[in-house]
Amino acid sequence: MPAPALHKPDKPSGQKRRSSTSRRRLEDKVAIITGATGGIGEATVRLFLQEGANVMLVDRSADKLRAARDGLATKKAVAFSLADATDEKATAAAVAATIETFGGVDILFANAGTEGRIGPFETIGVSDFEQVLRTNVLGVWLAMKHCVEPMKKRGQGSIIATTSVAGLIGYPGLAAYSASKHAVCGLVKTAALELGACLIRVNAIAPGPIDNRMMGSLESQMSPENPAAVRQKVKATIAMQRYGFNEEVANLAVFLGSDESSYCTGTVFTVDGGYTAA
Repeated sequence: MPAPALHKPDKPSGQKRRSSTSRRRLEDKVAIITGATGGIGEATVRLFLQEGANVMLVDRSADKLRAARDGLATKKAVAFSLADATDEKATAAAVAATIETFGGVDILFANAGTEGRIGPFETIGVSDFEQVLRTNVLGVWLAMKHCVEPMKKRGQGSIIATTSVAGLIGYPGLAAYSASKHAVCGLVKTAALELGACLIRVNAIAPGPIDNRMMGSLESQMSPENPAAVRQKVKATIAMQRYGFNEEVANLAVFLGSDESSYCTGTVFTVDGGYTAA
């Protein structure tokens, strides 16, 4: 008998319409999202707003921030702050701007990151390695660091950091990226232990292969002459036989930012279609 055809779901278009009386999951919460103009960042901004949050968009490109804000259906609950993830002064200023604009901080989604240059272990230069570590580790730590006191003043909070399945397993050619994402897992677990008594939850999201710019860059770097072949090879290793969507990562970020995750801390949540199940 022929094998059954695999169902390929359409790209998620958003959440189901809620009744006018139901309370949205992030109602009146204040969120900071770094890396807000990337695929996962933009999808999370839209979903956070839909769920009732006030959102501060943080990124290093003013033009991209304006474009991201202009592309939103609502502008009332949105502000943006220009900051490179590795710049402590600018990061602190973004947190201060959030407090000034919205009155406090309830959620941090430390999502800014870079794939950097990939290649065989011995061919990566020091500057390339450092760049990835600075953005993916130092940048996450700085955002977390400057949100702790504002969350303590609120009496609770949720910190979410973007790691990767490459932070759980190794992957040939991704030495710097994998090392940086493993480090994010360590930051999250340590912060969860330190901040648990303050009712600040700290978790990480580990996306698998997601259909966005970063994955396209990785495919092109791995095989400039045939990136489509890389995609097919990767898809064959995923239990669900497809790449994920930015919106599917955003759905998990909403859960972790909401009160639904009130007893979740110190955990790395995968959203990978079964990539790491084997």
